[in-house]
Amino acid sequence: MEIIIRSSLSFVILLTLTRVMERKEISEMTFFNFASAISIGSIAGNLSFNHRLSIQNGMVALMIWSLLTILSGRIVIKSKKARRVIDGEPLIIIKNGKMMEKPLRKVNLDADTLMALLRQKSIFSITEVEYAIFEITGKLSVMKKEHKQPIVRGDMNIGNLQKNPSPIITGVISDGVVNMDNLDQLNLDMKWLNGQLAKAGITSISDVFYAEVQSDRTLYMDIKEGSLH
Repeated sequence: MEIIIRSSLSFVILLTLTRVMERKEISEMTFFNFASAISIGSIAGNLSFNHRLSIQNGMVALMIWSLLTILSGRIVIKSKKARRVIDGEPLIIIKNGKMMEKPLRKVNLDADTLMALLRQKSIFSITEVEYAIFEITGKLSVMKKEHKQPIVRGDMNIGNLQKNPSPIITGVISDGVVNMDNLDQLNLDMKWLNGQLAKAGITSISDVFYAEVQSDRTLYMDIKEGSLH
């Protein structure tokens, strides 16, 4: 009877807590989300059958873990520095068709493992790859070299073909903060960025939630909700 009561209580508490916590697909979870979910599940399991763990202590442990997970999620959204510490950041592991050794070591990948990940995307030679980015979810995002990319309808307009001055779409503003490193890599500066914003009628960078430089050097912008622009 005690196990029935404990299991039922654990189920109800876990269901309630997961309803108020972040909803993410398994494939989109960061390593921190995954570790936190395992810890919460482990506590719930112990609450069900571990007689040495009192019901009160088990409930408190579940609530603390859940609250800390929710709090860290809010901090990650608000702070870019905290996002790097808690979730890490995407790393370029192939650039201009060349493996980047330091980033590979940082994510504990070797050449054989990287090639296996590429084969999962039907890429059997690194010569086909322009850029590859290892995401914080553990997934690999790949941009093939131009001559290896599939033809789309827009490519048939031969007269409008232009050489892309920017090899990869690059984010330059995130939550109102300018990424100067990315601007420098694109050989762009604040004068250019402010000029693009002015053309769109935006007077403050803080009004921009996200902006990225497209392959043709145009600027895509996503304005914050509630902004006057």
